[in-house]
Amino acid sequence: MLLVRGHGGGTALTGTIFERGEQAPTYRGAPDEDAPYVWVCDEFYEVESGGSETEIDGRTIRVAFDTPLPRGFDTREQALSAAKEHVRTQFARVGVPADDVRVEVVRPEEEGTPEDEQPDAADRSADEGSPEGDASL
Repeated sequence: MLLVRGHGGGTALTGTIFERGEQAPTYRGAPDEDAPYVWVCDEFYEVESGGSETEIDGRTIRVAFDTPLPRGFDTREQALSAAKEHVRTQFARVGVPADDVRVEVVRPEEEGTPEDEQPDAADRSADEGSPEGDASL
């Protein structure tokens, strides 16, 4: 399992990639259980009324959430690419430019561990200076 987290506008959004051999969630709309990699993450957008109040880039807005969009992929690289794009798109929907979103990929057991102490940290930190600002596994 991989957590793909985007940081931008003073907040964060996290989705999950279920890897080969892991049990992905099953519910209406979930991808074929035979997909080796499954990405699941909320979708949200700004609304005039209703929704939930949140602060993005110092301004208070209202956001509504759609049912999580599960998607199946054949390779880990496809899943990671789609996950990163999805996270950046969600932030763009509320006015945070894609270039201002930092994306990180961590395993749940690494949560709370400084990045330089995580296994494979050298592999993931190689992309930190990239224009996208994301760290790949």
